[in-house]
Amino acid sequence: MTTSPPGPLADLRVVETGSLIAGPFCGQLLADFGAEVIKVEDPARGDPMREWGVHAEGTSLSWPVIARGKKSVTCDLRSAEGQRILRELVAQADVLVENFRPGTLERWGLSPEALHEINPGLVLVRVTGYGQDGPYAGRAGFGSIGEAMGGLRHVTGEPDRPPSRTGISLGDSLAGTFSALGAMMALHARQRTGRGQVVDTAIYEAVLAFMESLLPEWQLAGHRRERTGAILPGIAPSNAYPTADGAEVIIGANRDTVFTRLCAAMDRPELAAEDELGTHAARGERQRELDELISAWTRTMPTDELLDRLHEAGVPAGRVYTAADMAADPHFAARKAIVRLMHPELGDFPMQNVVPRLSDTPGEVRGLGPELGEHNDEVYGALLGADAGQLARWREAKVI
Repeated sequence: MTTSPPGPLADLRVVETGSLIAGPFCGQLLADFGAEVIKVEDPARGDPMREWGVHAEGTSLSWPVIARGKKSVTCDLRSAEGQRILRELVAQADVLVENFRPGTLERWGLSPEALHEINPGLVLVRVTGYGQDGPYAGRAGFGSIGEAMGGLRHVTGEPDRPPSRTGISLGDSLAGTFSALGAMMALHARQRTGRGQVVDTAIYEAVLAFMESLLPEWQLAGHRRERTGAILPGIAPSNAYPTADGAEVIIGANRDTVFTRLCAAMDRPELAAEDELGTHAARGERQRELDELISAWTRTMPTDELLDRLHEAGVPAGRVYTAADMAADPHFAARKAIVRLMHPELGDFPMQNVVPRLSDTPGEVRGLGPELGEHNDEVYGALLGADAGQLARWREAKVI
């Protein structure tokens, strides 16, 4: 762990009982800004993210990222003693994050009402596929299903193929982001009321929140958004265009003023003055023809030369980055968008840095994901007053 100045959430204690991505991503965001995040894991195997994803030398490369800056304790929450331990942790926490199926905490005697009797100021963040109520609440829910139900999958991919997906767990991460935002709003309200509350995040609703004007388009205009591949219908030019050296460059020049600059860069200023292309609506109607015209031009230049010309003209453009491109890019380096920590087995370990930046109280990645139960003695000793004998008894009983 580093010894840098505390982040803006350094006065907060978060107990995280979730697993996989949606709940733990909420915890990651809070830890990034200095909250003490105590991750409670099953003693037998821990969070499945310790084993998921790509591995290097037998080590998951996902775990060090999503568990960064957290403390790991083990606790069998299915046991009565484990539930008692969680109650003691909650009594000294500001936030509890969980993503069990609805009703699980209630079966363990840990309902919101019971938890608020222990700690009236507790903010309980509950992340599920469908939310805490409604006819689907009891169903098993994954991020992929939330993406489908929230509308994202239907509009992702090529129009002549089945729905596709992005290469990341977007639904889970959106739910985690909204959960962190909800926790902050609930804590802000607590400053006035002195009371905590429940933050109920449904993955499908987190996805739905990003679906722009999809619903009024359907109800009021009879328009159903469909899969359109690399374009948005009527938004032109905005696409991936080929270059002379086999790459592709994204160009976004659908605004009138930007299209005028693109035409100048193409040495075709007259295009911006033509009735057929001079307005946003006209370009949308001739989208395919316009893309073919621009592609014929971009194919004549190597990628770097094309980008230099577009940037000089003030046209938004960029290559489609891979991880290798990010690692080599001077802008990433100048803004420290990639942070590097030392992993005990793997050495230099790069990952995305904290977002957003705060000028006075910035966040920081304070450590990689911990070993299972690494902080048992520290947390249980400091917060619960457990001595060596008590810790030994819990271990023998497999409670921790």
